[in-house]
Amino acid sequence: MGQPAEQQQNAKKDKKTIYKPRPVSGFPEWLPEIRLVELQWLDHIRKTFESYGFCSIETPSVEELDVLLAKGETDKEIYVLNRLQATEDDAKEARLGLHFDQTVPLARYTAQHFNDLVFPFKRYQMQRVWRGERPQLGRCREFYQCDIDIINPDSLPLSFDAELPAVIFDAMSGLDIGRIKMKISNRKILIGLLDAMGVTDVIGTTRNVDKLDKIGESAVADILTKEIGLTTAQITPILELAMVKSASSKGLSLTPKNAQMEEGISELGFVLDNLSHLPEGSVVGDLSIVRGLDYYTGTVYETNLMDIPEFTSSVCSGGRYDDLAGTFINRHLPGVGISIGFTRLFDVLHHYGRIKGDKKSPADVMVVLPNDDQRAAAAQTARILRGRGMKVEMYHAPQKIGKQISYAEKKGIPFVWFPPFDAAGSHEVKNLASGEQQTVHPESWVVPS
Repeated sequence: MGQPAEQQQNAKKDKKTIYKPRPVSGFPEWLPEIRLVELQWLDHIRKTFESYGFCSIETPSVEELDVLLAKGETDKEIYVLNRLQATEDDAKEARLGLHFDQTVPLARYTAQHFNDLVFPFKRYQMQRVWRGERPQLGRCREFYQCDIDIINPDSLPLSFDAELPAVIFDAMSGLDIGRIKMKISNRKILIGLLDAMGVTDVIGTTRNVDKLDKIGESAVADILTKEIGLTTAQITPILELAMVKSASSKGLSLTPKNAQMEEGISELGFVLDNLSHLPEGSVVGDLSIVRGLDYYTGTVYETNLMDIPEFTSSVCSGGRYDDLAGTFINRHLPGVGISIGFTRLFDVLHHYGRIKGDKKSPADVMVVLPNDDQRAAAAQTARILRGRGMKVEMYHAPQKIGKQISYAEKKGIPFVWFPPFDAAGSHEVKNLASGEQQTVHPESWVVPS
């Protein structure tokens, strides 16, 4: 016999509505063991930046739209910030958008705090940024960037252009990412050549030459002919220049066409020669590197993963600019900067199986809970170990010892601590990898290296 209609209606009302969660495309989310690796990598990069004297700043996630658009980067898909319950008064206030990089916020920050900063201003910034792009491998809508920049009023020594690649090499070589190749060029070389040949569309030409690695020589030549209007006599020396590669100044056997080109060749040679201490093959002067952004005026950088040839995009790039904050302050502020596309790098390495998290917990030690009577003693042991700098988790319930050990194994905690089970007992610790168990004391035991 069925339920009365009234009861059926009440049952429907009482039934809980379930929303089935699904991932949001372009917004990465890692399991604990992968997130642990991500944090370790970020810590390593941070320590490397600080080892060269870079100081940390953090700017708000949002900037006024006028700030974000001040340098004319309208090609970026900016996420605008609005409240769902916005009123007419809210619409009158300054419109805000999530920052799409950390260069524009740095420009605003430097101008705003100019009188309080010590120059040369060496800063690093490791934050999330947002772009409304089509998600794909290595390209997300929300992602971490790890930036370093050096800014100075009026002029900036060229030695800083050589320092940044050295910093990045130290930072990236300390990660398990395989071999990298840093490709360095100087935009003055190509722009000087274009000026000598009378090419007027400099921005269009440089942006298309920058696509050489992606689409190939013939495709670039076709674009330069049909869209930019260059002749074969102009395209040939451009592509010949882009083929030049050298690890030192000695290999830059170019005949400068004007003073600007000569200056670029000299600057690039200086940078390469000052990076000669890095391993062979890790740095190369590559004149096909131009960087499409027209605010770069000299040295430019790109970095590729050599052990993942399937992924050809740069994971770390940047360059020198002449006027960082001219939109915000009446001062000439040249600078040089480079950015690790951290989430791009991490996403690609994870996709190709190069990141394997084997720990689901940051703990070094798990303290066993023998029974409820020993809870206070076990907690005291955990406090002693934490006080000595260890990461310690105490098991939550007096369950069978085998179950507690199994929990530690599943979480990848390498050591299990057994506090005294009674007044006559002693402390013991077990290495889960080797199976070795020994008597120890919480005041003196250290985690084996």
